[in-house]
Amino acid sequence: MFGLGLIKGLSITMRHFIESYVYDRKPWEPRYSQEWLEKHQAIDGKGLFTIQYPEQKREIAENFRSLPMLVYEGSADEPRCTACGICARVCPPQCIWIERATDEKGRPRARPAGFWIDLTICMSCGFCAEFCPFDAIKMNQEHEIAVVDRDQEMFYDLEKLLVPVDYYAQLHPTDYAREEEKRRAKDEARRNAAETEAMPRKGKRAAAPKAAAEARADDLKRIEGIGPKIAGVLQAAGIHTFAQLAATSAEGIAQILKEADPKLLNLADPTTWPQQAKLAAAGKWEDLKEWQAQLKGGKQ
Repeated sequence: MFGLGLIKGLSITMRHFIESYVYDRKPWEPRYSQEWLEKHQAIDGKGLFTIQYPEQKREIAENFRSLPMLVYEGSADEPRCTACGICARVCPPQCIWIERATDEKGRPRARPAGFWIDLTICMSCGFCAEFCPFDAIKMNQEHEIAVVDRDQEMFYDLEKLLVPVDYYAQLHPTDYAREEEKRRAKDEARRNAAETEAMPRKGKRAAAPKAAAEARADDLKRIEGIGPKIAGVLQAAGIHTFAQLAATSAEGIAQILKEADPKLLNLADPTTWPQQAKLAAAGKWEDLKEWQAQLKGGKQ
């Protein structure tokens, strides 16, 4: 209104013109040093905004994108790309072509035999990198490209597109760190799920010997002085057979009973139990019966 907008615009131009001489006009310092270049290119920079190209170049932002590239880890013969074709389908100008590799029997392999991008058509939208499920295609920052024949030299093949993952990490450190963290979290979740799934199987395998041992268990009540309650206590302590009972000392049996219920020692004396169990384990039932006839509650 009344030319106020024009006056404001001219005032901005005049302010930058004056700051070009006031802000950074220091004869004793190089006018186009790297220090002043960074100051000029900062968000709150003042003074000159031009650079002496190509001697000086602007710092490229991390999210800057120009041309697609294919990332590989370890060897270029095994890129991340699986030739799924998603990037070619989502590409707006349809500038991506992919040929899937095959094995010696003609069966398809999860890798490209050929990958081509027509950079004269590419609009650097980044859709291919955004939709790639394998983080195989990323956006390069190479933008100073001068060629003689654009129809041939701007038609990139697999050899020109492949770059190591370290190169991508250098260009986009934030994105790379986020992707690696997500990949580690996914791998950890997969390992935890596998361990959780394997736990019941381990439990079953551990329970199998126990069940087999219980199936082969002897009737400990045939030992003079052992009743149903004491037999249960011994079985809970892992003593299921006459041989196991014979291998346990009387003091050890007394400790088991004491830990289960101290009152049990008032009802039973395990002094002869190992010897009785030894006869039972050997199948000497007649000798055991004759000895048990002389015992009273397992006591001599």
